[in-house]
Amino acid sequence: MTMREHPLRQQVVQEMHLRRWPPLHAPSQVVQILRLVDPGARAAEHAALACLPAGWVLEDSDNSRHHSGKTGAGSFVLEQHSEASALTLIMPGIIPGIAPDAAALAEMLDWAEAMPGEVIRATRITIVADEAAAALILPGMECSEPELVSCRIGPQTGALRIWTDFRVREDRFGRLLVAAGGMTPADLSRAVQRVQELGNYRNLALLGLPTAQGCWTRLDAVEAAMGELAGDVARPDITDDALLERVSAQSLELMAITTTTGYRMSATAAYAQIVEERLAELAARPIAGFLSLGDFTQRRLLPAVRTCAAHVRRERELGARADRFAALLRTRIETRIENQNARLLQSIEASAAMQLRLQQLVEGLSVVALSYYCVGLLGYMLKGAEDVFPRVPAPAMLGLITPLVVFAVWRAVHHLKERLLGGHN
Repeated sequence: MTMREHPLRQQVVQEMHLRRWPPLHAPSQVVQILRLVDPGARAAEHAALACLPAGWVLEDSDNSRHHSGKTGAGSFVLEQHSEASALTLIMPGIIPGIAPDAAALAEMLDWAEAMPGEVIRATRITIVADEAAAALILPGMECSEPELVSCRIGPQTGALRIWTDFRVREDRFGRLLVAAGGMTPADLSRAVQRVQELGNYRNLALLGLPTAQGCWTRLDAVEAAMGELAGDVARPDITDDALLERVSAQSLELMAITTTTGYRMSATAAYAQIVEERLAELAARPIAGFLSLGDFTQRRLLPAVRTCAAHVRRERELGARADRFAALLRTRIETRIENQNARLLQSIEASAAMQLRLQQLVEGLSVVALSYYCVGLLGYMLKGAEDVFPRVPAPAMLGLITPLVVFAVWRAVHHLKERLLGGHN
């Protein structure tokens, strides 16, 4: 049977499969390096996978963003995320002070150093069988006791225990000590992977805090400018062009801030949600006298996430305020235009009334003029008739005819005007 598959089917299926580490056995050491990788540097990652050291083997994978392989001293896993890549090196039996293998460890770290990207988190994880073995290694970790985080993770029986202070040492690595506590290798692998994912996503979420803090002063400036605009919009002595220019400048500044910080703020919110989910999955149980993993995460991460959320809310509020200012300015301009149109209509109406009065004056004068000419013509006629008919009194007849002539001329002019203007008269 041949099926026409959707081009994204394989990618969707790959996303649904869990990206698990291989089973972990105690004792062992795990080194994980989380890097931010630009899209253009992905090719360098694939090139590094294609040029493995001698004796290393890259395993087949049905997920294009999840790679694993074997080394001379252990194994490695490379997980590619949207903006970061996590490289995990697993070395069974290599415990500092117990079973060191400096050459194997150096070879793996040298290969890891060649990977592209900027390190955002690097951790050395030491896994031992129980708490008694952990007690021998803990003093050498030189953890800060006031900041030491220790708790149990997993079911009530057979839970592992972790120790860390989340500090970066001189070698630029953090330290995490894990006592397996009887967990099976598969369960131990999942638990340690979840702990690392919690820390990785926490650091990725915290990337938004410097961005939000850096743009806070710019938002302060925009808010101050908005406060000045609030008073200037009501002032008639400030031109609309000047106000429009200022409103547009603040809107553009807000747009620039949103464009610069939008992705990072959204990513911070998404990563923080994942951190909460991982924390719930781990079900960390506190130990008396130590700071719990949940307490440490909530106290450090939540303020940063809330600061980023406040930054986003402030951006939106200032954007809405700028929109209201623009709407208010448009209303002011429209009102001013309406007032100008009203004054223009009044002027046109006065001009039309003046023209009407002038027309009526001209009309009256034209009636007088026409009547004068008609009466003059009739006078010539009557004077001629008086010479033929001596008994006809021309002046008297002209005096009687003159009112009739004036009325006839007036009526004729109005009749012509009605015919020309129709119902508009």
